[in-house]
Amino acid sequence: MYPVDLHMHTVASTHAYSTLHDYIATAQSRGIKLFAITDHGPDMADAPHYWHFMNMRIWPRVVDGVGILRGIEANIKNTDGEIDCTGPMLDALDLIVAGFHEPVFPPRDKESHTQAMIAAMAAGEVHIISHPGNPKFPVDIPAIAQAAAKYQVALELNNSSFTHSRKGSAPNCRAIAEAVRDAGGWLALGSDSHTAFTLGDFTECRKILHEVNFPEERILNVSPRRLLDFLESRGRAPIPELAEL
Repeated sequence: MYPVDLHMHTVASTHAYSTLHDYIATAQSRGIKLFAITDHGPDMADAPHYWHFMNMRIWPRVVDGVGILRGIEANIKNTDGEIDCTGPMLDALDLIVAGFHEPVFPPRDKESHTQAMIAAMAAGEVHIISHPGNPKFPVDIPAIAQAAAKYQVALELNNSSFTHSRKGSAPNCRAIAEAVRDAGGWLALGSDSHTAFTLGDFTECRKILHEVNFPEERILNVSPRRLLDFLESRGRAPIPELAEL
C-alpha cells in the first residue's frame, strides 16, 4: 500500500466520473494520505478551462486528514517540448504532470517522441512524465531515463495502462523501470483514476516494481513527505498545511 496517488481525473475532464468530494471520501477509507487531482490540460477537447486550474486556490489543503495537491496532466504539444500549462498556471499549481495524448500530439516516430519528451523535461516545469510506456508513442527508453535522472523528473508507472487503456504497455513499462533504476532516477505511481473506485490501486505497478527489484527509496509515493521534499527540491514552495501528513 502506497499512501500517495499522483494521477487522477474528476468530472472536470468529462470522460471521468468522480468529484473531488468522492476522492476525499475514498482516500479516507483507504488510508491514502495525499493525492493530486490532475485533470487534462486545456488543449484536450474535453478538458476544463484555464480558469479551472487558476481557481484551485479555493480548495482546502487538507480535508478529514487527507492532503490535496492542485495538479494538471498537461499535454506535450510538439517536439520543442511545449506544454499547455504556461504563465500564471505554473505558479497556481503544485504538481505538473505531462504526457502525450493523441488528440494534441498525433503519434509520429520514435525519434520525434524522444525529442519531445526530453525537451519537455529539460524546460524545467514538468515534475512527472505520464504513461511514458504507451506503445503508440515509442521512445528511446535509456535516453529518456537518463534525461529524467539528469533533470530530476519522475517517470510514471501508470496502473491504468495495464487494465483499461494503452494495452500493450507492460513490456515498455518494465524496461522503463529497469532503465530508471539503473540511471538512479525517480518513479512515480499513478492510478490514473477516472472514477474514485480505483484510487490508490497500484496492483499492476507493484508487479513491475517487484520484477525489476526497484529500490523503494526512489519511489515518490512511499510517503507524503518524500513527495513534498521532491517538489521542494524542484523549486516549489513548502506547503505548511501539509507538513504534518
